[in-house]
Order: sequence, then structure tokens, then C-alpha cells
Amino acid sequence: MTTPAIRTVDLTRTYKVPRQATGRPEQGAPPGEFTALDHASVEVQPGELFGLLGTNGAGKTTLIKILTTLLAPTAGSAFVEGLDVVSQAQAIRSRINMVSGGESSGYGILTVRENLWLFSQLYAVPRQEARRRIDAMLEAVGLTAKADTRISYLSTGQRQKMNFCRGFITDPRILFLDEPTLGLDVNAARTIRQYIRGWMAERPGRTLLLTTHYMMEADELCDRIAIIDRGRVLACDTPAALKRRVQRYPIFEMALTSGANGWHDLDRLPGVQQCTFAEGPTSVDLKVTLREEGVVGSVVQEIVNGGSQILSLKKVEPTLEDVFVEMVGHGLMTQGVDA
Repeated sequence: MTTPAIRTVDLTRTYKVPRQATGRPEQGAPPGEFTALDHASVEVQPGELFGLLGTNGAGKTTLIKILTTLLAPTAGSAFVEGLDVVSQAQAIRSRINMVSGGESSGYGILTVRENLWLFSQLYAVPRQEARRRIDAMLEAVGLTAKADTRISYLSTGQRQKMNFCRGFITDPRILFLDEPTLGLDVNAARTIRQYIRGWMAERPGRTLLLTTHYMMEADELCDRIAIIDRGRVLACDTPAALKRRVQRYPIFEMALTSGANGWHDLDRLPGVQQCTFAEGPTSVDLKVTLREEGVVGSVVQEIVNGGSQILSLKKVEPTLEDVFVEMVGHGLMTQGVDA
């Protein structure tokens, strides 16, 4: 049996916080507890690009910090390539790397190239290979022209690109990307996603765990996604399977020419679950929910026989945003204190 790249079992992390009264800690009051992770269990297989979706404060960053040996769990257990994050932390660190969006990484008095060289040598990357990787990464993210510029002179986006490069320079077996495209413009974020896909394709045995606020990014990149809220893992599956949870029946939207009657009684057809419409001066917008997708042929035929012309027809697909809202109760961009 293949050893999971990442496995957590009932992982829990709590923090002691002072009890609040009128905005100030009470004198002599015992501390309370804030639970950042609440019996979180996940399993990530080698070669998988695994995503974590959750608002700020959901527990994503706490989970990554435990897996990267930066934080000890309060209870439960966590393993990276079968190694315990508490008792075998040193062995884990040589196999992993981590990039956090918005983090201040590197030394401002050093240039981009010097910073990347320093990190490569901390991981004992052979010198010739380190130079090759640095040149390739800078080219990939469009930083070649800034290679000899001090970090302190870079823009926020350029620093984030340099930070991204740092994560890949060591060619880790498992890479943790915590909001890697945070603060990047559209083109830079697209470049980052393309590089991630290429890196995974060229290294079938490598594993990548990604947290992101961007639904499209998770849908585009991830093999499986775990939705986490208030420290608990609510669901874990492929993006397609998660979407199927929120739409039991296929839904079609149509635009029809007005003035005919073929669409008025569609809900009487066998297999039609529901039909709603909005009639405008020149067209009718129709939304039909079916018990099964094959019924759409009968619906189209009924509309055409009634004298209407179909201007457009599309199937409505649920999104990860729909899944998230149904499970969590609010959108992903709800802000909070990151945990």
C-alpha cells in the first residue's frame, strides 16, 4: 500500500486567549480557548495537487504550519510521507518547502539572484544545478531583468514572484503553497498557475498542497479539494463531485423569440421538474429544471412545435462558489482573522 504524502488524523489545535470583558482581559480570569483546527482528518496521495478552500480564520494556515513542522498540534496526529511532524520534524524539513502569499521573504540588501542562491545552498543544491534552476525560474516568472536588483527595490508583486521562485528552487518532494497568487495581477497569476501545472506534469511523484481564495484557481488546478470552516473539514472530493452535491437535477437556460406559445406549458411534459420564465418585449428567458438530461430533446421539440425560435441554449453548471455557500453558509471572501 502506498504511503500517503500527507495524512492527518483528528488533528486539533487550540490557543489560549484571555477572556474579554468590556474590551479588556478580566483581572484573574482564567484564559479561554480558541480552536483553530477541530479534529481535522485529510489524506493526500503522492502526485496529487490538493486544495484547501476556506475563509480567513478557517484553519488553513494553521494546518499548513503544523504539516511544515512550524507549529505543534494540541491533539491528534499528522504525517508527511509517513513521518510524524512532531517526533521526526528534521527528516521532514529536507523534503518540503513552503510559499506564503504576501509574506516578506528574503534579505533586502541582497539581490534577487543572491537570495535564491542563498536558499538553494541551505538545501545543499549542487552549485551548477542551483544556477540552472535559478535562471529557469526567473525566466518562467518574468524576473530575469530584475535578477541583480536588491529585494528592497522590488514592487510587492515582484517580491511575491521571487518568493514563489524560492519555493521551487529546492525541487521539494512536497510543496505547500499558501495563497501563492495573492496580490498578483491577472497576467502574473496566470503565469504562476501555468508554472504549477507544468511542474506537476514533469514530476509525477511530487505533491502540492494549495490554499487559495480564488474559486477559479482551485477548480482549474486541483485534483481534489477539502472545504474547511471553523477548523473542521466539511467535505473532500474532486471539484466535479463537489459540484454534483449542490445540483440534483440538470438545469437549462434558453432565450426564445416572444409571441408564440410553445413554452407556456412545459412543466406538464414528462421529466420536467420546474419551469420559470421572464418575458421581455422581444424575447423570453426560460429556465427549465429536468429530472434527467435526456428530456431536453422533448422540451426543445415542444418549443419549436409551438412556433418559438430558440435564440440560445445552455446548460447551467454549478460552481465551487455554489458548493461553498451551501456548505458554509456564506461566500469565500468573507473576511476574518487568519488562522
